[in-house]
Amino acid sequence: SMPAFWMGLILIMFFAVRLKWLPTGGDDGFKSLVLPAITLGMSSMAIIARMTRSSVLEVDRREYVRTARAKGLTRRLIISRHMLRLVLIPVATSVGLILISLVNGALFIELIFSIPGFGKLTIQGVQQVDYPVIMATVIIGALIVMVGNMLIDLVYPLLDPRITRS
Repeated sequence: SMPAFWMGLILIMFFAVRLKWLPTGGDDGFKSLVLPAITLGMSSMAIIARMTRSSVLEVDRREYVRTARAKGLTRRLIISRHMLRLVLIPVATSVGLILISLVNGALFIELIFSIPGFGKLTIQGVQQVDYPVIMATVIIGALIVMVGNMLIDLVYPLLDPRITRS
């Protein structure tokens, strides 16, 4: 897979420089957010698709799915009633961890697309050896990870009621 910053540079070269459809960066509104969003989303989509596929194939081999097929249930009914909740648990874990890494990893994307934000503040703090800014951004990044993990754990009982909130 291609690193996000490299994908961002390719997208800038093609859509902003060559086709001139979108701006190269900045914060001019919606148009300036299209390329960074695509850049962050492309690698994540591939990971989520792979995880979903492997999870579906794993759940598809279980006994109760074979039993449901033997009873004559349609594929759609088997997926929606019997497989979906179990498939979504590992996918939810992956999506949560990806979202956490996207928030913390957007640092490079902000630099490439000249977007003022958390990443740019962190880099400026490091370049200027501003310890309070560095400590604040590290603490905020750690809080994002902790809150993200907590939210993932809170979603599990919604997907599978057998998982308790203990």
